[in-house]
Amino acid sequence: MKFITDYLRLIVFCSGLLMGIQIPAVVDQYQKRVDAHLTEATDLLAGFQQTADRYFDGNMQALINHYEKSDDAIFRDDAVNIRFMSERVSALQAEMAALQRNLVLRASHVLFFANPKLLSETMQQYSYMILLDPFALIWGVVSAVSLAALLDGLIAGMGFCALRIIRRPRVENDS
Repeated sequence: MKFITDYLRLIVFCSGLLMGIQIPAVVDQYQKRVDAHLTEATDLLAGFQQTADRYFDGNMQALINHYEKSDDAIFRDDAVNIRFMSERVSALQAEMAALQRNLVLRASHVLFFANPKLLSETMQQYSYMILLDPFALIWGVVSAVSLAALLDGLIAGMGFCALRIIRRPRVENDS
């Protein structure tokens, strides 16, 4: 029976190691996706930014306001599109700024605060890999030890509860 629990621990540890190594890989692929979207959005906004630079001292909001106040319906409609692109660039820049911190903060950001659409795209296109860098190995070992300790704790807790139930004195009913 002991060899079964030893193998179970080994399997749990290896599974935790492989899952933990994926954390930096997911963060890396998410960051690359954000960067690609930011590059594309910035390129799409570039012409309007040049106009804002030329006529409004680089103030994109002033350009949008100008379009919104125009008598031309086409310009007013374009103001909605320009605002969308401008807000998207700002949001993606903020996302990239959050991903420029240390690995623990980046992983926390991706886990709890990531852009849901970009995270969904990342996971749909995710390709499992084993990164062989120090951070990935640390994540893997920490995950493996944590998962193994959690399993050991659960098994010990169940054993403790089972012993308490077995050793509980039985109360006889006198009625």
